[in-house]
Amino acid sequence: MSEKTKFGLSCALVTPFAETGAVDLPRLAFHAGRVIERGCDTVTLYGTTGEGAAIGLLERERMAGAVVAGGVEAGRLYAGVASAVLDDAITQGRIALDLGMRGLLVAPPFYFKSIDEEALYRWFATFIEGLGAAARGIVLYHIPSMTSVGLSVELVGRLKAAFPGVITAVKDSASNWEGTQAFLAAHPDLHILVGDERLLSRAVRAGAGGSICGFANFAPEMLRPVIYGGADNPDVNRIVDAVVKHPVMAATKALVGHVYQDSGYGPMRPPLRALTAAERAELFATFDGIMAKAAA
Repeated sequence: MSEKTKFGLSCALVTPFAETGAVDLPRLAFHAGRVIERGCDTVTLYGTTGEGAAIGLLERERMAGAVVAGGVEAGRLYAGVASAVLDDAITQGRIALDLGMRGLLVAPPFYFKSIDEEALYRWFATFIEGLGAAARGIVLYHIPSMTSVGLSVELVGRLKAAFPGVITAVKDSASNWEGTQAFLAAHPDLHILVGDERLLSRAVRAGAGGSICGFANFAPEMLRPVIYGGADNPDVNRIVDAVVKHPVMAATKALVGHVYQDSGYGPMRPPLRALTAAERAELFATFDGIMAKAAA
């Protein structure tokens, strides 16, 4: 793929919270604008890294409004959709599409387990039908570590055939190379997006279209050459290895605050917790050491 046809790099944007627990809209808008300036093609709001399953409907509208008012065009935004309530999932999608967002990152229902393929197909089909003619830019989200519900190559094929042009991508966050290969082989007409940055260069060389990822919150410049050239970067792997030693969402937010020298990006919304002072110190020392060597 050429740079123009790639999905590219989308930042799974962290959601900063004020001391009151409300979304910190000024910090959110600032951060969205900065990651675009630093090399991201798009921003994904309310994804896993953004604690999207804990973000309410009214908050979603306010967040998108603040980001757009801050200078990021709605057409450069994707919205995470995560709900076990089908009507709520449809409403989440409608809010985003009515605001002019480019598309939706849609997770399967994450509460109910042992769902068979037919039932899962009906859930996604009903969701898309509920969006009506506005349905577009849907990225199917395969993240079984969070949802306990995986998406098969066959399910993606059925949905793609039933809703031509609506399903545009699969985000594969299973961190399993064999699974990524299967998606790439079966669906060359879709953007296969890799969530685990350690697999990204290999996937790009095999035809992947880019990534929606948390790493882009704190070092998007390191990922852009990987996505647009398939270049290996061992420093990316080292940083990811350091992050995954900790609760990943909290570690990502901590690094955002570290880069900006602004601890206001650190708080998490319950039931998640922020990193401890000791955890932050360990993570920051490792990150700073890797970045210093990379810059030398």
